[in-house]
Amino acid sequence: MNYNKKSIEDIDVAGKRVLCRCDFNVPTKNGVITSDKRIVAALPTIQYLIAHKAKVILCSHMGKPKGEWKPELSLKVVAARLSELLGQEVIMAADVAGEDAKAKAAALQEGQVMLLENTRYIKGETKNDPELSKQLASLADIFVNDAFGTAHRAHSSTAGVADYLPAVCGYLVQKEVSIMGKALANPERPFVAILGGAKVSDKLNVINNLLEKVDTLIIGGGMAYTFLAAKGYSVGTSLLDSEKIDYCKEMMAKAEAKGVKLLLPIDTVVAASFPDPIDGDIAVETVPSDAIPADKMGLDIGEKTRALFAEAAKNAKTVVWNGPMGVFENPTLAKGTIAVAQALADSSATTIVGGGDSAAACEQLGFADKITHISTGGGASLEFLEGLELPGIACLQDK
Repeated sequence: MNYNKKSIEDIDVAGKRVLCRCDFNVPTKNGVITSDKRIVAALPTIQYLIAHKAKVILCSHMGKPKGEWKPELSLKVVAARLSELLGQEVIMAADVAGEDAKAKAAALQEGQVMLLENTRYIKGETKNDPELSKQLASLADIFVNDAFGTAHRAHSSTAGVADYLPAVCGYLVQKEVSIMGKALANPERPFVAILGGAKVSDKLNVINNLLEKVDTLIIGGGMAYTFLAAKGYSVGTSLLDSEKIDYCKEMMAKAEAKGVKLLLPIDTVVAASFPDPIDGDIAVETVPSDAIPADKMGLDIGEKTRALFAEAAKNAKTVVWNGPMGVFENPTLAKGTIAVAQALADSSATTIVGGGDSAAACEQLGFADKITHISTGGGASLEFLEGLELPGIACLQDK
């Protein structure tokens, strides 16, 4: 996949109607936005378009309405917040690509901004229906994709529209593609990848792809126990993907053949059972990873492992991290994840954190400004690490 894509700066937007796909899938409670982070992240692209006299038509999905008009998933709250942040009215369309959207798009003046209703109100959106793609494209002259969080989906508003309009990326997508693309295509070495999270099956192709690229692969989190089992260790009642033991053996053999260091936990924090509630008090002890008691489950990496993983990150020039090291929601079992976040914050390497829990950990701990890049898309960044082509990026014009 070519990561060298045209951006909004490579195309003349003055006087043009620009359809810009954003990621406004923000959390709300009782009709109030609880975090406007995604809206704020879209501002640089929107402000550039306004400053360069474009007629700006924004679109996004919110939640999973599955083709039904659900008032609680209306983007009206986003239009209101965006109006405040931009200091100008964001005109709200009453539909997605219907009569109201067409009329308002046709009446737009240079520097004005409008927002279409939730794209997933229309059934054809997630099916990449050509009819809907055409209707959306008919509103505009240029398509800008600035929603990396949905770039792995081939939907009408993320990829289909590009069949009918010249398509470029906004600043958010440009940053994701240039930093993550470079890290995977031409990393500064040593290149270390840290993978965590619950299941091996979620990251099968990621592990396989990264072993082609990295100097060191670190495996923590729930998925580590299947690797430990593949080494012949007893893992007690820990999370185990028993069907993937042979796969883990293959990956360890592949690492050895390629001269890639594969680091697994050397000590493990265990408890009698999973914490209930998840953030409740829990009695734990630390044991060597090859001596997990039969009636205990591993729930975090131990102190020696934290030091081992931190050392690998410290000596790297490029680090990619995706997935927590333990049950991060519980303060007692968050120490491994915190140690990795701290190691990345202290490192002088190019550090890239894939969305989800790893990103949340860095933000909660106040390390976000010490990380080179925190991805805005969990699923998209995982598919990126798998080496898959992302439809929302593949459809953009090459430089």
